[in-house]
Amino acid sequence: MEASIIGFAFLLFLILSKVPIPMAMAVVGFIGFGEAINYHASLSMVAQVASEEGMNYGLSVVPLFILMGNFVTQSGLSHELYKSSYAFLGHKKGGLAMATIVACGGFSAVCGSSLATAATMSKVAMPSMRKFGYADSLATGSIAAGGTLGILIPPSVILVIYGLMTETDIGQLFAAGILPGLLGIFCYLCAVAAATKINPKIGPRGEKIPWPDRFRSLKGVWGVLLLFFIVMGGIYAGIFTPTEAAGIGATGAFFFTLFRKKLTLEILKKVLVDSASTTAMIFFLLIGSMIFANFVNVVGMPDALADFVLGWDVSPFVVVLILMLVYVLLGCILESMSMIVLTVPVFYPMIQALGFDLIWFGIVVVVVTEISLITPPVGLNVFVLKAVLPDVKVSTIFKGVTPFWIADIVRLTLIVLFPAISLFLAHMMV
Repeated sequence: MEASIIGFAFLLFLILSKVPIPMAMAVVGFIGFGEAINYHASLSMVAQVASEEGMNYGLSVVPLFILMGNFVTQSGLSHELYKSSYAFLGHKKGGLAMATIVACGGFSAVCGSSLATAATMSKVAMPSMRKFGYADSLATGSIAAGGTLGILIPPSVILVIYGLMTETDIGQLFAAGILPGLLGIFCYLCAVAAATKINPKIGPRGEKIPWPDRFRSLKGVWGVLLLFFIVMGGIYAGIFTPTEAAGIGATGAFFFTLFRKKLTLEILKKVLVDSASTTAMIFFLLIGSMIFANFVNVVGMPDALADFVLGWDVSPFVVVLILMLVYVLLGCILESMSMIVLTVPVFYPMIQALGFDLIWFGIVVVVVTEISLITPPVGLNVFVLKAVLPDVKVSTIFKGVTPFWIADIVRLTLIVLFPAISLFLAHMMV
């Protein structure tokens, strides 16, 4: 146990020293494993991990879903989603912010990336909200919070990584993410309604669109609905595996972009390069985390932690609440993917020993990770918006996300207290 604590302290030191997180985890894992056994075994372990993870068939789902998301981003679908959401919600108080939340939810369903969703929707929604006199705080807050839905609503790359690390069924994880994702959209809409009720000036009404025009606006979103139902419906019905679904989704997104006349050789090159670089980053992060996980396993940290916690005279739910607090604190210094790969190998054996469902725990972890994306001082979605909107202060964006942060805490509480919200659809697949 002492060796693992020293290892974590050294890892935190390297991260704070701005050593890339995959490299920091790999170095600590290699040295720790070498000190625990010997360095010849440590070298063999590193080679084996790199080979196994690089050749892991299950991980082929990652580049395919990333490719699908990048094609969808280039297709201009985000504009259609926002236009349709605005047609139905724009005339309400805070309606444009509500439309942004709904559009983010729809876009993230096929994009799978929170950062990409936030960056894309900021370019689409911000001009309209400024046109109608929305406060920058509410406008940027709704975009930053809506973007967090990208890592929960399937297909989600983070759920794929969690499933592979815990050997949990990825199809069931995708199904489990649907209701919490919809609950997130509902809670965010309530947050907008509450904020505009307190101060109506921050979110004035937009133009009222006639009903015939509202229904006509739906023609522009048929593509995202079709793609989502093909991918998720096929997995849910057992017609094809998540990897096959990812291939079908990527192919469908390619033809969708092609038929919308948005695909050129330059865009195709950009999509392929972006997909390859993102995939490489995730693979390096995963390989580094597995090297580190082998170190903490060989020194017995997960078992020691489980025995230590099981020795407490407290309810298992108290343990879960403590873990949630740990995740919120980690979210102040780490980004979402790093949090997942760093903590899950350590925590999930303990959660399993306490008798909790790993699918439920995966959804809880992702929701907490969503919260970290808008939690100061890191809040990656906030800084993505700052990069896209340099004229808006970071303090203004953090002020804007506060109602949504509170809504996320409410949602997290509901998911923790009522596991059926996550498990209902997942268990129907069994």
